[in-house]
Order: sequence, then structure tokens, then C-alpha cells
Amino acid sequence: MDDLIRLSVKKVSFKYPGGTQSLSNIDLQVRRGEFIGILGANGSGKTTLLKVIDGLLKDCEGSVRLDGKEIRKLAPKEIYRKVGLIFQNSDEQLFASTVFEDVAFGPINMGFSGEEVALRVTQALQEVDMEGYGKRSIHHLSFGEKKRICLAGLLAMGQEILLLDEPTDGLDPMGEYRMMNLLMRLNKEKKITIVMATHRVDLVPLFLDRLYILSRGKVVRQGSPEDVFTTPDEMEEMRLRFPQIAELIYRLKHDDRLPFDKIPLTIGKAREEIVRLVRK
Repeated sequence: MDDLIRLSVKKVSFKYPGGTQSLSNIDLQVRRGEFIGILGANGSGKTTLLKVIDGLLKDCEGSVRLDGKEIRKLAPKEIYRKVGLIFQNSDEQLFASTVFEDVAFGPINMGFSGEEVALRVTQALQEVDMEGYGKRSIHHLSFGEKKRICLAGLLAMGQEILLLDEPTDGLDPMGEYRMMNLLMRLNKEKKITIVMATHRVDLVPLFLDRLYILSRGKVVRQGSPEDVFTTPDEMEEMRLRFPQIAELIYRLKHDDRLPFDKIPLTIGKAREEIVRLVRK
């Protein structure tokens, strides 16, 4: 991560044609190499915000900039060479008969040669641990595999910024773990910038650098997970809950009067606090 701002959202508001105000005065910045979370309950405006950032919803107030350029003034190709959005429901994004055809669609439309397309598809499938799936029918994939193929389709186009709408939604615990580790690897090893919308509060402290909490279309809190998660009551007001391990330590500290110095957000940090307390 460095100080280069890849995405800048300033004073953005959006209202749907029926009059529903989905976003109000949103400010958000994403630096190169960051793994950013947009956390919020259902209906908080997360999906709308991702679509505005991706240039799909242009009729908004305020400014959205990609590498310093107003995104509404960029041609679709200029956007999609850098930024890609994965929808919450993979079936809305996959349309070809086979895995290879689906992943190849983007590179083909970008004008690459057949040889280059094949190379990009092979590399993208390797990066999402789906090597050898090229001839597989899309309809025979599991839910988690479909999500990986959507991801491969963006990687094959060489996109440097991924916008992910609930990427772990519908996955079992092992599938969720595998997906998040895959995203971490892409972020740390491939230096891909990631913005992830989620309501899974237990994922946030483990994986994300920085966090924005959306509530009723407004950013109500931002910062590191340690800065954002304060008390269970405040989270409840935003229709969210505390991470489970943090909830446990909070109750031990405030209800049972155990002298914890701080409220850890992960099992590893909680273990350190408990060991410290026992030895003390």
C-alpha cells in the first residue's frame, strides 16, 4: 500500500428514480494496494455505492474519480481496464456455456489475440485455484466455484481494482475461509486493490486494512477496525453486531468486572489478553 489515491468519492449522493434516497453525502478514498471494507446492514446502500464507484450509476451528485479523472467522463473501456465489479449473485454475471468462454469474454472484447486470450485465461484460473476447469460447464459449478470464476474473469482483463459485493455470501464456513484467503493473496502478492462490501462483521478484523460503516446511505464511521468497533450498543444502532470474540471480552470486562485493558477483535489478540490477565 502507498499514498497514491486510486479511487476518490466526494460528496456523493444518489436517488433512485422512484425517489428513494440511497446515498447521502458520501466521502471515501482508496489508496493503491489497500483492502477496504464497506460494512453495513442490508439496505444500507453498499451495492449502490459500488455501482456508483464502478461507473454503472452515473446520475449522482458529487464527484467520483479514478486515478484523478472524473469517472463519468471516461469511456467504459477506460474504466474496465482498471476496475471490475463482482455482483453478489454470481448467476447475474456468468452467461457463457463453459468456464473458458466466460473468462475469455473480457480479454476478447479488449482486442487481445487468441494466443494472448488463452494465456490470460490460464493464468487467471491458476490465480483463483481453478486450473483445469476451462472445459467445465458453468451450470455444473458449485456456488463457491462460480464466485471464483467471476473473479477470474476480472483478473483475465488485468484489472487492478476489484469491487466485491458480499463475496462470501452463501458460502459455507470453509468456502468463506478459502475465498477470504484468496482475496488476501491477490491483495498482498499481486498488489490488487480491493473494496469489499459486506455485513459479516467477524471477517473485518481479520482481513481489512480500513473500514467504512454505512447506515441508511451515510458513512457514520470510518478508520481501522480497532477505531470503528467501540461498543455493542453503538453497533446495534447501526443494525450491526460486535464481532463475537469482542462481544465476549466486552461482557467479561463490563458485566463480570474482569480487568481487561482493551477489547480485542480477533481470537489471537483475545488469547494474548487472557494469558496476560491469568499471569497477572
